[in-house]
Amino acid sequence: MLKRLFIVASLLVIASCTIQPQGERVFYYEATTTKPYDDVLAELEIAITEHNFRITGHSRVGKVIRDRGTKNFPNYDTIQFCNLTHAKTLLQMSPHSVKHMPCNVVTYEYNDKIIVKTHLMPVGTDNIELNRFSEKMNLMLKEIVDFAVEE
Repeated sequence: MLKRLFIVASLLVIASCTIQPQGERVFYYEATTTKPYDDVLAELEIAITEHNFRITGHSRVGKVIRDRGTKNFPNYDTIQFCNLTHAKTLLQMSPHSVKHMPCNVVTYEYNDKIIVKTHLMPVGTDNIELNRFSEKMNLMLKEIVDFAVEE
């Protein structure tokens, strides 16, 4: 059973890894708190919906690993969300921007703190309209994360 769990966990890690093209960088926004984990998740969901996004998925990876027998495994969650109007606008500006869609936020425990993290959209492209859109989206993403960790 433990061997199977290790294999599944390894596959998840491998599947989540991507190789970035040379010269292309991904930026993240991260904030920490000492609030209870469940409070952070609840406020994260509130902030997402208050910014007019819809939650499309919630993976409770840490809980599932604990449920399968690994006691004291820390919490790890990913929440996926989307706003189809924003998605349409982004993809009409640049179909290749699908790789930058900010549709995911992660929450996890580390060193007695709760970390909330999301990736930001690039703002230094050759497309000025896309950069402006990305700046607005990045501001919303930061507000979502900040609201969740606010004590």
